[in-house]
Amino acid sequence: MVNKVCVIGLGYIGLPTASLLAIKGFDVHGVDVNRQTIDLINQGEVHIVEPDLDIMVKAAVQSGRLHVSEEPEEADVFILAVPTPFQENQKPDLSYVKQAVLAVVPYLRPGNIVILESTSPVGTTETATEWLMEARTDLSVSGSVHQASRRIYVAHCPERVMPGQILRELVENDRIIGGIDLESTQRAVAFYRQFVSGKILETNAKTAEMAKLAENSFRDVNIAFANELSLICDHLGINVWELIRLANHHPRVNILQPGPGVGGHCIAVDPWFLVDAAPEQAKLIHTARVVNDFKPGYVVEKVAERAKRLKSPIIACLGLSFKANIDDLRESPAAAIVEHLSKLEIGTLLAVEPHIRVLPESLQQAGVQLMGIEEAVRKADIVLLLVNHDAFYPIDRNLLQEKIVMDTRGFFSESPRVQVGV
Repeated sequence: MVNKVCVIGLGYIGLPTASLLAIKGFDVHGVDVNRQTIDLINQGEVHIVEPDLDIMVKAAVQSGRLHVSEEPEEADVFILAVPTPFQENQKPDLSYVKQAVLAVVPYLRPGNIVILESTSPVGTTETATEWLMEARTDLSVSGSVHQASRRIYVAHCPERVMPGQILRELVENDRIIGGIDLESTQRAVAFYRQFVSGKILETNAKTAEMAKLAENSFRDVNIAFANELSLICDHLGINVWELIRLANHHPRVNILQPGPGVGGHCIAVDPWFLVDAAPEQAKLIHTARVVNDFKPGYVVEKVAERAKRLKSPIIACLGLSFKANIDDLRESPAAAIVEHLSKLEIGTLLAVEPHIRVLPESLQQAGVQLMGIEEAVRKADIVLLLVNHDAFYPIDRNLLQEKIVMDTRGFFSESPRVQVGV
């Protein structure tokens, strides 16, 4: 019976998971390396923007079931929810996973379950198990009669949630669970069944890891197709938004919408794990990454061309996050575009991001100004739409008539009074 859960990493996945488990009746101990984050959560406050998360965290802390610190505690289940970025050469960086594994080593007891939720390269769960066994020779992952009394269980359960819908999807989405052996899978499945209403899909650790990478690579490839269409249409003088709308009337066609690139901690990162693991076989996946990584630079070139026609232009950049209606700037093509434009020194840059209060340090140092929506649009000569936030819908289209509008999302495409181009 699981009574206590220790969650390592209190970011966009770890904190919602920890607070949800506490509300569901588990005793939860959260761990993070950021002292400010720890202090905020212990006060019932949050450091990230996610609908209703602030309410849930406050309720979890006030219930006495959620408390956090810099060090783990003994528990029945350990959930590792730490970043898995890639290095400059697109090689996976497992240093955060290793730190998390080693952090829980002193607190492990026979019967514990260790679950890696971080999206990881294939084989990471087995590697993490090796790290555990090297550090705790008194424990075992074998189910043999002689070792059963001192064994622990290790499994992978990749998160599959969408920012903006995390709290709902943590419960309702189907979950893939793969252990290093059948018993580890079954133990982890029994734990998740206590709070997940979606289907629990059982497999092995490697397949669970691969499934998450395949899901995000599928999306990356399809976005790359849409982005490549936008490049072709721009070259041929065709409205890509109208083209996709018409093509999607075919009953078996569903082309996604193009954009300024692909960002976030999943789609922009995970395909590289497959490319690294099988470079000769992952040709399409690699090409999709190249297409999507090319798009931000293409947008910068187009903006620079327009700006050269004006004397001291003011450019309002609408949106910095990697997708709509969130505050997450990780791997954001929008933020990268604004930073690149600042280095070109082609004009005054006004950034509009309604979900943050302070610009990233790199943009502050570059002289980019954070400004409200209406003020930025009124002052601008060029309006560059990078993220389709709901907060931008009330923009008065009449304000755009005398301006150069560059719309990377098709946000204004339904407005006949606005001249749109990328």
